[in-house]
Amino acid sequence: MQSAVPDNDEADYELLEAQVPVELAGKRFDQALAEMFPEFSRSRLTEWIKAGSALLDGQSVKPRDPVRGGEPVTLSVKTEIETTAEAEDIALDMVYQDEDVLVVDKPAGLVVHPGAGNPRGTMVNALLHFDARMAELPRAGIVHRLDKDTSGLMVIARSLRSHSLLVEQLSNREVHRQYVAVVVGPMIAGGTVDAPIGRHPSDRIRQAVVKEGAGREAITHYRVRERFRAHTLVECRLETGRTHQIRVHMAHARHPLVGDPLYGGSYRQPKGATAELAETLRSFRRQALHAEKLEFVHPVSGLTISTQAPIPADMQTLIRDLRADTAAFKG
Repeated sequence: MQSAVPDNDEADYELLEAQVPVELAGKRFDQALAEMFPEFSRSRLTEWIKAGSALLDGQSVKPRDPVRGGEPVTLSVKTEIETTAEAEDIALDMVYQDEDVLVVDKPAGLVVHPGAGNPRGTMVNALLHFDARMAELPRAGIVHRLDKDTSGLMVIARSLRSHSLLVEQLSNREVHRQYVAVVVGPMIAGGTVDAPIGRHPSDRIRQAVVKEGAGREAITHYRVRERFRAHTLVECRLETGRTHQIRVHMAHARHPLVGDPLYGGSYRQPKGATAELAETLRSFRRQALHAEKLEFVHPVSGLTISTQAPIPADMQTLIRDLRADTAAFKG
């Protein structure tokens, strides 16, 4: 049997352990690993297999060797710098933190990853300032994301072990993600949008509901929380997590989010609106979407972590003015 840790400085390695899911039986070892550890590239996993750093049932095997399902897998992962972003002193609202996990209440306007047009001033830059060791993690510990102008909760890993297990929970749809949104139009009742999402055929910036097989499965459950005269406050729960999913699905249901010009929810003043509501709608510059609840199993302790973030001030003002307008119209 080959050692799980190569003959180097063991402090530079972290041990990851998992079990091959039965449904992967018959697949090549490298293919199985790619599905079990999606945070690592296929080429990197193949290198680790060849180097003896990825063991199947305690043995060093070839990438093409098949798995039976149920075998233990051990990965000895060398920590290395995974991001070139620079640390920046940007305040983060920590809702929960320990040595393995962070939950952050992201404000609207904060970009998650550095990229074209946003090389600095992102959550990644802020995380590297908070804990420089997060540079050793894939994507600085980020396992899912929120759009720039969506506010609310994100769970972030602080260790390779927790990163792998959080990605697995998200992949298995075991993380409870609940959002609140204000949509255009009076919604009669809640329901479920089960419609695949893919790239818009003519606009590279947008996503769209596409034909079966042309996109990825996407499921959003929603219910009415409060009805207004010409808008609705809805609660949305994600079963899957596709790019712009709630925004696309609510627009598909003919109730786009307030403040979302990309999907049809830009400024619309209802007839007879109060002056306060008209001004609030005119000045609301982002999609009215907030990730208010996040619940997951802690990847180390096994305890259920349940976190909540209050609706931010701009959405509270919008809801207040919608209530006042509805009351004035009835009166």
